[in-house]
Amino acid sequence: MNSTPNANRKHVAIFGKTNAGKSSLINSICGQEIAIVSKIAGTTTDPVFKAMELISIGPVLFIDTAGLDDKSEVGKLRIKKTKEMMKRTDFALYLMDVNNIDDSDYEEIKLEFKKYNMPYMLIINKIEDTEKSKLDELKSKYKEAKFVSTYSKEGIDELKNELVAKLQDSENEMPIIGNLVPYGGKVILVVPIDSEAPKGRIILPQVQCIRDCLDNGIKTYVVRDTELASALEDIQDVDLVVTDSQAFKKVSEIVPKNIKLTGFSILFANHKGDLKSFVAGARKINDLNKDSKILICESCTHNVSHEDIGRIKIPKLLNKYVGTKLNYEFKVGHDFPEDINKYDLIIHCGGCMINRKTIVNRIEICNKEKVAITNYGVVLAYLNGILDRSLEVFENN
Repeated sequence: MNSTPNANRKHVAIFGKTNAGKSSLINSICGQEIAIVSKIAGTTTDPVFKAMELISIGPVLFIDTAGLDDKSEVGKLRIKKTKEMMKRTDFALYLMDVNNIDDSDYEEIKLEFKKYNMPYMLIINKIEDTEKSKLDELKSKYKEAKFVSTYSKEGIDELKNELVAKLQDSENEMPIIGNLVPYGGKVILVVPIDSEAPKGRIILPQVQCIRDCLDNGIKTYVVRDTELASALEDIQDVDLVVTDSQAFKKVSEIVPKNIKLTGFSILFANHKGDLKSFVAGARKINDLNKDSKILICESCTHNVSHEDIGRIKIPKLLNKYVGTKLNYEFKVGHDFPEDINKYDLIIHCGGCMINRKTIVNRIEICNKEKVAITNYGVVLAYLNGILDRSLEVFENN
């Protein structure tokens, strides 16, 4: 559980005013002192992340955020960070102090949750000293709310049970390969080993594909591109070959046309994003010219080498394809510009280090602003002339 990447965890964020008890609530749910608790309003200044396991759900990531009512200049920056968390949140907990109920704030935050298609729960805290008549009145008014005390722990177990139930209801993550290949099928994963490959291990998307195959009873064979041809001679009735994006062209020449072929990044475009939007974005490459601006988004930080796919290889291939040097900007991690209209194309990485919610929100923003977006694997398949072949495995799904 502890080694589960945060990108593969349900992101549960706690929002509310300063001193409503958000940090106390996350400590109560987790059963340990994770977040700093103080009577001084505004103690939490930056989001605090806590990975834990909820029984019957599995690994989740709790996010403790700064208060939404800090009116200072610094507070405005904190609120901006807090609202940025909404783009990454799978499920929200909105916390109100029983002694500071504010209907207008609640209505406002509900609109924000709706904006990001985010399921949520209302929690009313600090009920330990509340008169029964007042509590009954509030329970009648806020029938959807859970009433708790992070001080006495009243209602915490019921809250956790309700949270588990709602997370189970919202669970709809599709497999990576399991819905593309039948039980007992055969998949060859092509993993080139170059200077970008981490020493002593393989990269996360490849590990996740192997695990998905194991979970779905699919037989998996892992080879380098240099051993692929002999592997195809050894293994009969292969259902699918999956290759690292950088080896698309070479692998396509080796794999017979009757065997389906795709890439890790394309699998993740389907698994974590919107493959249809990414394909449409890649086809916009034909409209690029010397004045075009390209944004390349990487979800992880790493040293840049001469073989770097996002910083070196894709720009080089794009420039060659278009016939001119294009204009590039780069964003790393969770940074995503608010003003995207200046870009003619946004190219996203496979997204193995961020959750699906983050990528889907970025795609929705681009679609709304009519800015083309695609991802590494789709671009490389397109530039190598094998995109249509790479999509064949998805035709009946």
